[in-house]
Amino acid sequence: MPDRTEQTAHEAHSNIGSVQDHTGSPLALHDPVLRWYDANARELPWREPGAGAWAVMVSEFMLQQTPVNRVLPAYRSWLERWPKPVDLAAEAPGEAVRAWDRLGYPRRALRLHAAAQAIVERHGGEVPDDHAALLALPGVGTYTAAAIASFAFGQRHAVVDTNVRRVLARSLTGVAQPSISPTAADQRLAVSALPADEPTAARWAVASMELGALICTARTPRCTDCPIQSQCAWVLAGSPPYDGPPRRGQTYEGTDRQARGRLLAVLRSASAPVPKTELDACWPDPVQRERALDGLVADGLVEPLSGGRYRLPA
Repeated sequence: MPDRTEQTAHEAHSNIGSVQDHTGSPLALHDPVLRWYDANARELPWREPGAGAWAVMVSEFMLQQTPVNRVLPAYRSWLERWPKPVDLAAEAPGEAVRAWDRLGYPRRALRLHAAAQAIVERHGGEVPDDHAALLALPGVGTYTAAAIASFAFGQRHAVVDTNVRRVLARSLTGVAQPSISPTAADQRLAVSALPADEPTAARWAVASMELGALICTARTPRCTDCPIQSQCAWVLAGSPPYDGPPRRGQTYEGTDRQARGRLLAVLRSASAPVPKTELDACWPDPVQRERALDGLVADGLVEPLSGGRYRLPA
């Protein structure tokens, strides 16, 4: 017997036909969602007409697991300092880590720096518009490549983040939440809902994502404000509660992640290599502190020097 995640994924795929019979087609969602987006989309700097592909790429790296309100100040500072990939590529990777500040998951900064170097070396300093070339860049996976190709270049790709997965799970398969982790069925469902022409598909990608971020939220969806409420399979089924595996929230206080963040904060604020005694003073548990420091070194985020000193990567 399949576990609940596999069962949900299978049901999501097999339910597409029955939902199409009820709503006519997933394509019936396009017009109301696009009209809603035109009237309600947030004004964000990476969506401005002249933002460019590098701005979109930076935003996508920063927005992974980080909310928009925290990203905006760092994004503006980043683009002011490094308006083009060549500007970032010319700096030491440690400067990218320093500028990442408190966005969390700082390995993203190293990957973005490595991607900038690859763009300079392979593509003449311009973010490539080819999907395969994007996928070949350091730190760029399936989602990020599709997002850049769609948002920056207006191409037709299924851009499938958590918000999109939730919108499609509810509207097309009638379940309260998608599976905990992305599945191949999620991707197939998103592809089945794509408009046929590129410009509309690109607008649909950002519009469906925005709908999930603002209206079809995880905990308190605003169904009465939703442009597809009358067509939503979940609403039509009576909004049944989620009955899958527990969805545990992430803890931070007292974790190795917090210890790593404290250590990095000391190094970010320093203009010269930091002696080990300064790092020892920032976290009380010596075993956890050493484990966190060893992890930062292994990840390439911190460089050990002679004399027991440490610095951001040069």
